[in-house]
Amino acid sequence: MSTRKATIERNTNETKIKLEFNIDGTGQVKLDTGMPFFDHMLDLFTRHGLFDLDLKVDGDLEIDFHHSVEDVGICLGQAFKEALADGEKINRYASGQIPMDESIANIAIDICNRPSLIFNPRLPQGAIGKFDSELVLEFFQAFVNNARIALHIGVPTGENLHHKIEACFKGFGIILDRATQLDPRKTGVPSTKGVL
Repeated sequence: MSTRKATIERNTNETKIKLEFNIDGTGQVKLDTGMPFFDHMLDLFTRHGLFDLDLKVDGDLEIDFHHSVEDVGICLGQAFKEALADGEKINRYASGQIPMDESIANIAIDICNRPSLIFNPRLPQGAIGKFDSELVLEFFQAFVNNARIALHIGVPTGENLHHKIEACFKGFGIILDRATQLDPRKTGVPSTKGVL
């Protein structure tokens, strides 16, 4: 089997991004987005998902974090789709509950080539440092649209904003890893259509 990894570069008037992503990694991460809290969340996603991620972002952070967060979601989603190729022998589906102290995230994933995001983490308006909570949705929407997966995220309990967001990113990494694992019993892609 070929190595499931991809490199994406995206240059716009708002951001310049270079990203290398490996599905079959060991949790190695190198991050430079200029947004410390976002780096922390991507680090959790990568290490708990056992992916490898090398990411450099030069964005218009003096205006807002929005463009950079969204564009990272775009690039990571594109890298994931390219690295996965046709999805032969993957589990495809995975779900679970991931706690973070008083918070818990419910995550379900279908790698189906049909983008759909149901996002209900009950995040209050607020910021951690300069990172607005509304940017969490922007990241996941951009990832889903470009990776072309169905992703459900809910956080039914939790009080601390940091903990709730952290549960989302940790859970996303763990459940995405499960969905992309190869099942030696399978032949071809996991769909009655013959393609995802």
